[in-house]
Amino acid sequence: MKILILGAGKMGSFFCDLLSFNHDVAIFDPDPQRLRFTFNVQRFQKPEEAREFDPDLVLNAATVKYTIPAFEAILPYIRENAILSDIASVKTGLPEFYANAGHPFVSTHPMFGPTFASLSNLRNENAVIIKEGDHLGRVFFKDIYNQLKLNVVEYTFEEHDETIAYSLSIPFASTFVFAGIMKHQDAPGTTFKRHFDIARGVLGEDDHLLTEIMFNPHTASQLEKIREQLGTLQEIVSQHDYDAMKAYLTRLRGNIR
Repeated sequence: MKILILGAGKMGSFFCDLLSFNHDVAIFDPDPQRLRFTFNVQRFQKPEEAREFDPDLVLNAATVKYTIPAFEAILPYIRENAILSDIASVKTGLPEFYANAGHPFVSTHPMFGPTFASLSNLRNENAVIIKEGDHLGRVFFKDIYNQLKLNVVEYTFEEHDETIAYSLSIPFASTFVFAGIMKHQDAPGTTFKRHFDIARGVLGEDDHLLTEIMFNPHTASQLEKIREQLGTLQEIVSQHDYDAMKAYLTRLRGNIR
């Protein structure tokens, strides 16, 4: 298969390495510095170079802010039956884009961002394949993710957004709160240092990605749950209620089993 990858960042480079030994792969990025770190592929700096390459599948690995613009830049130079694919962690606007693009599509979300995951060992990581879209495209990505030993689940676009609001918005919001009250520690404990490392990793992500995740339509309800939990904890602490604290901790341990 001839595959054109859009974006030579961490995930784009990862998919280059993954796919280039079994497929004819090209990668497009307007920044020549990023293309230095790719090999065994054709390198394009201009979208019109895709015309001669004539890809069967376009894998969009651009950052969330540029996912749709990257598609729009390449569309005039690919044939109508070329499959469009994205790996975006935020699907806002993509269902509408695909509906109007006139191309078959497949949308997935490899949930192993380069900030925390070890890209050389993804055995305990997950991937989402969106149920809507081209059947052969879904089979292609399912085979790839199975080769990586990922746990693969299938969601609709709506179900994906609901899941992301829970699995990303809650830890991101908790991290923001932690960072918001941060102060210098001369002798931080182990737990503090672990939370601090997580905060640095999360806040090292692209601002647009963080914003779009937090602006997910389902995030507000998750934030309300956080507020309720903080209210419960504050009341227990204020009253020094040992029995209530024990019951609270027991419930929490049950939640994370």
